[in-house]
Amino acid sequence: MSRFAEVVVLAADAHDVMAPLARDNDGTRPWNNLFVPIESRWPGSFGRGWAAEFTHRHHWAHLLEYLQSLSWPRPETVQVLIHDEEDDCFGLWMMYDGKLVEVPLPRTERYVAQDPWTGEDSTEMSYLCRTDTGRSIIERPTVDRPSP
Repeated sequence: MSRFAEVVVLAADAHDVMAPLARDNDGTRPWNNLFVPIESRWPGSFGRGWAAEFTHRHHWAHLLEYLQSLSWPRPETVQVLIHDEEDDCFGLWMMYDGKLVEVPLPRTERYVAQDPWTGEDSTEMSYLCRTDTGRSIIERPTVDRPSP
């Protein structure tokens, strides 16, 4: 299954942490995609971020674990936004107790998907859906997203 995803990382004072991810992979990360800096129009403001596009799920499967292992100067400011091609909106992960945890957004539900190769339900593959669109709700199990 080929899945496209957009990923945005926002974090204060994190240029040094993100700099290696904006360069070719030196073999220390499980993917080869580069994060491109998003610069603020107002120097000195919080508006520092990095964006990347991933074309296959296996290219970003271990992204959250990798990002949470980095030495963030201000981990309380780390926010990761992920929009998988099947999602209705970006999902939000924030650092809590050293882990990147998905923050449940109002009027959204994350549904478990089936692994296309095994046909088994897989919480590693899921869809973030808006529940206020008037469309039919997906008849799939939901992912438990406890409040941080």
